[in-house]
Amino acid sequence: MKSKSELRVAIIGGGIGGAATAVALQREGIRADIYEQAPVIKEVGAGVGLRPPTVHFFKNWGIYEEIEKKSSKSDFMQVVACNGDVLVSERWPLLTDNPEGKWARLIHRADLIETFLNQLPSDSIHLSHRLESITDQGDHAEILFENGHSIEADLVIGADGIRSTIRSKLFSDTKPIYSGTHAYRAIVNDKEAFELVLDHTFKVFVDGGIQIYILPLHHRNQVSFDVTLQSKDPSWRPIVEKKDIVKHLKNFDTKIQKIAENVEEYTCRSIYDIDSIERWHSNCVTLLGDAAHAMLHHTGQGIQDAGVLAEALREADSIPEALQTFQARRKPVTDKYQELSRQEPSIESETAFPEKGHFEKA
Repeated sequence: MKSKSELRVAIIGGGIGGAATAVALQREGIRADIYEQAPVIKEVGAGVGLRPPTVHFFKNWGIYEEIEKKSSKSDFMQVVACNGDVLVSERWPLLTDNPEGKWARLIHRADLIETFLNQLPSDSIHLSHRLESITDQGDHAEILFENGHSIEADLVIGADGIRSTIRSKLFSDTKPIYSGTHAYRAIVNDKEAFELVLDHTFKVFVDGGIQIYILPLHHRNQVSFDVTLQSKDPSWRPIVEKKDIVKHLKNFDTKIQKIAENVEEYTCRSIYDIDSIERWHSNCVTLLGDAAHAMLHHTGQGIQDAGVLAEALREADSIPEALQTFQARRKPVTDKYQELSRQEPSIESETAFPEKGHFEKA
């Protein structure tokens, strides 16, 4: 393998997984260039929970203190009936060997990506670069972008999401699978929203096939509000009026109905995932994050992928060896999370954490 300073590494996609990978590789002395199709990286999405196995990497990368300032520590998650009755209240599962690790840090997706990008040289981030074609030459790959720019790289990391062009061209023609649900997301600062989550408990309110995820972002004086409803419309970005969202919430606590009515604008998305694919990598190209194992929402694994890939490159004598190690370590974990992510919270739920029986430490 070339020396770390000589490696040409291209990351396709500047979302959470891609940006985290660039930071992880930088800590190993490897420069990686990010190629993002959007013309600007802006504040989108909602709140996410960071578990101790993920935070472990932040400490290794030297960014934990910054993440801590932009997040809140949560000790509990609850499943709550639409009338406010608490059905399940649990500590976050222990996923590391540290018995104190029964928590999550709650953060806005935009703050997380901003933290990653702030660690990187500005000239390593290339916007308005939509991938047109990729050619795997065995020991390197050639990439052409729609804007006419072309590059060669010793390692290409496909972090280009659930509709990954790299996956479809090189590894699998598996298609995204529609879950039959839409997510309507907003960030709110209503007083009523704070009253629902006075502490840092992440709550999921349920009524039949409806789930409302309320994730407190007290460090921002905001709350992440996510309404998930069943729908026959598989459009990636459905056009839905607020009144058509609110009408489904008539059985919910009046505070929730008021929050939903007061939201100025929802981000509307159909929820998709993919089935597990057999192989993520060649000798010089690998998939990562949603491109490799897209899951239903609230169950991403891209940051941990980034950390393990960086470790594999540190330990291996060649890129092919590193990519084999990366998939061997990550695929059993992500396969299980993909399966578990399809279990929606409901009034019958016995646990807030389907992964508890598979990954919790004794």
